[in-house]
Amino acid sequence: MPINSFDNYPMTWCPARAELHPPFYRALAAQLEYDILSGRLLPHTKLPPQRELADFLDLNLSTVTRAFRLCTDKGLIYAVIGRGTFVSPNAVLHDTMGGTEKSIIELGSIHPYEEFNEILADTARDILRGKDAARLFALSGVQDEDRHARTACSWLARVSLAAEPANLLLTSGTQSALAIVLTALFDAGDRIAVDGYTYANFIGLAKQLNIRLIPIEGDGDGMMPDALARQRQQINIKGVYLMPSCANPTGIVMPEERRRKIAAVLRKHNMFLIEDDAYGFTVRENAVPMTMLLPRQSVYLHSLSKLTCPGLRVAYMLVPAHLRQLFRRTVRSISMTIPPLSAEIASELIASGAAERIMREKCRMSEERNRIFRGIFPAHTRNTRSFFQWMPLPVGCGGANFEAQAQHRGVRVLSSDRFAVGGEAEHSFIRLALCSPPTNEELARGLRIVHDLMEENTIPLQTETLIL
Repeated sequence: MPINSFDNYPMTWCPARAELHPPFYRALAAQLEYDILSGRLLPHTKLPPQRELADFLDLNLSTVTRAFRLCTDKGLIYAVIGRGTFVSPNAVLHDTMGGTEKSIIELGSIHPYEEFNEILADTARDILRGKDAARLFALSGVQDEDRHARTACSWLARVSLAAEPANLLLTSGTQSALAIVLTALFDAGDRIAVDGYTYANFIGLAKQLNIRLIPIEGDGDGMMPDALARQRQQINIKGVYLMPSCANPTGIVMPEERRRKIAAVLRKHNMFLIEDDAYGFTVRENAVPMTMLLPRQSVYLHSLSKLTCPGLRVAYMLVPAHLRQLFRRTVRSISMTIPPLSAEIASELIASGAAERIMREKCRMSEERNRIFRGIFPAHTRNTRSFFQWMPLPVGCGGANFEAQAQHRGVRVLSSDRFAVGGEAEHSFIRLALCSPPTNEELARGLRIVHDLMEENTIPLQTETLIL
């Protein structure tokens, strides 16, 4: 019986024994990695039991175990106690992020109109020409913190958010802000409720800190209050993470009535709200931030990188007055103070009016990009100024598989597997970053490729009826 053919042996994975060489566990791990990243082994494929694989290859069981451990550490496979070892849904997805192909059209990662980086550079140059520029490199941290806080509060007043400078903290972007919040308020093992599809970096951060995320059922208006209340009655949930104004990745904008109902549930059960407002500026008639409804049990995060320049890693964090000392101690303890130069650039962009002009121009450009999207996918547009759109894939088409197909055609997209919390979803989606291609023509070309792939993956009605 051949031992180097996938077709002639009844196992889901049949590595080639002839290609193994010392150290055998590394060679075996390399074969497994190649077969996963090349698409030969699809996500969620169940691998042969380690003992069966050892017998098949005439290797020691410990050799196979070490190979599997290497691939587990790389995120390529995962084990479920009592069920076996499976190919990770994020294995192929992670690999598609690192490509440097010039022909790839970027619709996956969000690169919000990087042409505005020149304004950031000009502002930085003007600041560094100042006679006091040297102080921006002092080890003592941010100078004029009160001035920066007042500038931030004036900016947040645009979204009807009344903020006191004393309760405003500057952080090095949203990631740092989220790390500060989770470190200050939550312990390992605590539970935080989230949307079924939520910000991928928050998922990763919670995993690092051993904080459990609980997916809550939602609808077209976002998280459902009754579903949140039922979960809270069954298990202890300490907090809720939401992006009520244009959620990433779904683009859902939570209406004011839903916000008030969610706030009532949080108030009743004393759950803390983390409100991430990264994309609220893209919504035409946005509701009042939920933080205004829960001033003592919420923290509000507002990033400048998406609405101005991606390279400006500055976020404003509004915290309750009775917790501000706790947050300040946390910032110092984990060394996450913002670089003084970044704080100065952010304040100058706001004070000069440049931030407002960039934001308006980005919204205008996004409206144009969404018109292009709507011309190709007329039934799927939500927020018409959004940087991204969320689309269902055809029935039976897996997200990782579609990503691989799109990559092969020259387009990078992100599937719902990246954003899913909890078990495997019944249907798959993709998020398309409309803001990332450098030109409208390249966007249209990429969207047409995605459209054609959708058509190719759609099961004809007659065939689908026969299957059922």
